[in-house]
Amino acid sequence: MKKIIALALAVSIFASCGGDKKEQTSTEAKGGVYYGGVFRMNELEDFKNLYPLSTIDVGSHRIANQVYEGLVKLNPADLSVVPGVAYRWESNETQDVWTFHLRAGVKFHDDPCFADGKGRVVTAQDFKYCFDKSCEASANNSAFDITFKNKVKGANEAFAASKLSKKEENVTGVVVVNDSTLTISLTTPNAEFLNVLSTPGCYVYPKEAFVKYGVDMRTKCVGTGPFMVKTVKEGEVVILEKNKNYWGVDEHGNQLPYLDAIKYTFIKEKKSEMLEFQRGNLDMVFRIPIEMYKEIMGDYQNANARKTDFEIQTTAALATNMYGLLVTSPGFAKKEARLAFNYAIDRNKIVDFTLQGQGVAGIYGVIPPVEAFKKAGLDFDGITGYTYDVDKAKAYMKQAGYPGGAGFPKITLTINSGGGERNQQVAEVIQKMLEENIGVKVEINVVPFAEQIDGMQSGKQEFFRTAWIADYPDPISFLSLFYGKNAPTSPEEKSFINFSRFKSDVFDAKFEAAVREIDQAKRYALFKECDQILINEGALIPLFYDENDRLVQKNVRNFPINAMEYRDFSKVYIVPKDKMNTAKK
Repeated sequence: MKKIIALALAVSIFASCGGDKKEQTSTEAKGGVYYGGVFRMNELEDFKNLYPLSTIDVGSHRIANQVYEGLVKLNPADLSVVPGVAYRWESNETQDVWTFHLRAGVKFHDDPCFADGKGRVVTAQDFKYCFDKSCEASANNSAFDITFKNKVKGANEAFAASKLSKKEENVTGVVVVNDSTLTISLTTPNAEFLNVLSTPGCYVYPKEAFVKYGVDMRTKCVGTGPFMVKTVKEGEVVILEKNKNYWGVDEHGNQLPYLDAIKYTFIKEKKSEMLEFQRGNLDMVFRIPIEMYKEIMGDYQNANARKTDFEIQTTAALATNMYGLLVTSPGFAKKEARLAFNYAIDRNKIVDFTLQGQGVAGIYGVIPPVEAFKKAGLDFDGITGYTYDVDKAKAYMKQAGYPGGAGFPKITLTINSGGGERNQQVAEVIQKMLEENIGVKVEINVVPFAEQIDGMQSGKQEFFRTAWIADYPDPISFLSLFYGKNAPTSPEEKSFINFSRFKSDVFDAKFEAAVREIDQAKRYALFKECDQILINEGALIPLFYDENDRLVQKNVRNFPINAMEYRDFSKVYIVPKDKMNTAKK
């Protein structure tokens, strides 16, 4: 359940030290909202790629989601699917043909890629072009596995043909009816399909932009979203400015968005980021540093009774922190070795002491045990997950042919440098546990996030830290990481989401059945079976399931937290300090 806790100005780490925050100019609009201001936030990792088909890291997504849109998007309050560029849609009785109706007059951002520099109106043909591109075999396309593969008629065939033609092919299941109408025909009914359409791989952009910029669309962005890219200084700052031609209006008739701009900085050190928030130079901070967690969270019962200066928002996350195992590597080819690693790790100790209570121990599989999945019917209590059992770990190592760790191949754990200090701290604790409990010595290699992603996709890392945040609120988003058909047959080819290159005919059959199943109870029963197979096979090392928490300045409005940390700034606004006492909550 979401909690919003107002914290004390007296909290020691946020004691007044003077700041350099400048009051921003605002104008009140109908309904008590305010126009104007710049929302400022920080990312600990540099973004990797803003081109929709290459947007796979969370930092890139948080920027691109303000610039691009698809047929549908998610409501940041509850993660439900809501209209985007399409204002309505319907399906046939068997739910394998969907028809989408586009809003009139939605325009692309003004950009030099157009002859007159002015953004033109979006048509169904633009979506057709982008969807065909999403089914093209290309080094710049990481989206196929997540979007149309095995779902849309003609998608797999187009992908295969493009390998030979070296260009995008026609996806027969995507048909333009007229300028404002598009149909998509599926291979089978698919309960997750609308969610899939909300992901970056289904954003719309003009052909003119791809023709002009090509791979430079990594930073040259032309979308339909509420904000446009103004400035990109990599590793330093990204500034998005208001799209004055945005189609959106609020319930009072006010033109969206309210903000003038969004500013992203890239301070790599968590304590420095916190200091900037303290000074009033950031409007929010995502994730509280471990060493500050208990002090900042304080006493819930007494928080509202104290003088307040900012808010904490917190909720269970649709995110799983784990260590990946390349199952085609010598060390992890045997299931018994993978299970030994799992039983040698004390997850409760990591959460309670290393993480200071931030998160839930990863005693299940890849699907995080959030309340929404439980209510939908996923029986987590019926899953037999991992316990901390040194004797069992040693026995499995012996079965694998490595008694006491003797003869086990040299192993390196690769972790990314961002995320504050917790990645390093957790790695060092696990390094010690593996050596003490099963005799395996592990070296730790810290690399930039972009390098780590490339290494995982290329199969160059056999033991790696990763965290998967749901692309959309459905267990399929997690299980697809281990779907065998999402791994290439050749070790030289990149594996865009099945980083472990795990393959199991039994798992694949259950996974495919879950994708086809429309009945929710049956579908969630299949999810449980899928997760149990992954646990039994030691396909991953789940460490902990995250909790999202963020600090937000008290004059920020319409910025709800959610389990995906999915951000939509189209309705966020900032209340002037002198209006705080009268502004609506």
